[in-house]
Amino acid sequence: MKTPVRLGAFGLGLAALFGGAYAVAANVVPDSAVDQRLEDTDTEHDMDMGTETDMEDHGGHEADPVRGLSIEQDGYVLSEVAAPAEVGADGVLSFGITAPDGEPLKQYTESHEKDLHLIVVRADGAEFRHVHPEFDGETWSLPWSWDQPGTYRVFADFVPGDTGEELDVTLTRTVEVAGDYTPRAENPVTRTASVDGFDVTLTGDLAAGTTTELTVEVAKDGAPVTALEPYLGAWGHLVALREGDLGYLHVHPEGDEPEPGTTSGPQIVFATAAPTEGRYLLYLDFQVDGQVHTAPFVLDTDGTEPAGDATSEEPHGHDADEPSHDDN
Repeated sequence: MKTPVRLGAFGLGLAALFGGAYAVAANVVPDSAVDQRLEDTDTEHDMDMGTETDMEDHGGHEADPVRGLSIEQDGYVLSEVAAPAEVGADGVLSFGITAPDGEPLKQYTESHEKDLHLIVVRADGAEFRHVHPEFDGETWSLPWSWDQPGTYRVFADFVPGDTGEELDVTLTRTVEVAGDYTPRAENPVTRTASVDGFDVTLTGDLAAGTTTELTVEVAKDGAPVTALEPYLGAWGHLVALREGDLGYLHVHPEGDEPEPGTTSGPQIVFATAAPTEGRYLLYLDFQVDGQVHTAPFVLDTDGTEPAGDATSEEPHGHDADEPSHDDN
């Protein structure tokens, strides 16, 4: 992620049923998922470096690489993630990051008002959290409990402070939470979401290999919301994940960084480029009256509209600023 106003979009193959003890998998992308992705696209993957090979867009410009496919990127390595093993058990989620020299990374460059952004998503997209753990000099941690069992991807998104260059790094691990559950069968395309009394609508299309604009508009009780507050240095944040492998994309809020104490709305504009054809899961965080809300969307790169686009369900999980999961 970069400042000013740039959000490196904070990011599964479908989960297999899991019943038993808690485990953390080091190999986060199954070979079958990668093979399928290679069959579906002509894009080559550079899994060893944690990003895909850059591709050129239709205008000859390089598209941002997909990140968050590996425990390692540019020599930085995400440790195993410790977390409660079962649903409802209160505990701590914790992890560390190792620098290229093999020592714990202790220096971070603040990006969007935080040294590190943590994204936790269930494999089927049904559970989503964007939170900010505390750092004790070697380990990142925060209070944690799970609402639903399943396979989860944990993304650590940060800018290292031990190098002269501004390097966006996104590392990921898979965490299994014990219990019986039925994964969501599909994520149908949806451009509308209802969350906490707000109605949020997304317009614009994703396109493979070229940058497009996406606009979200927030309303409540049929009236436009003009009281959007700055959240982490922007009017809103959009996380974009590629369905199938949860590749983590750059999404850039448009416009100048908002001044503290100001408000805006009802629209927020983002720019992003999909690296490949396919379906993408989108999660918008926006803040009103000091409370952060998350609105989920699903888009295809071909712009196909669903028949009778229904309002999407709220994502399960906790609000991004809930005290038990975020230090704010």
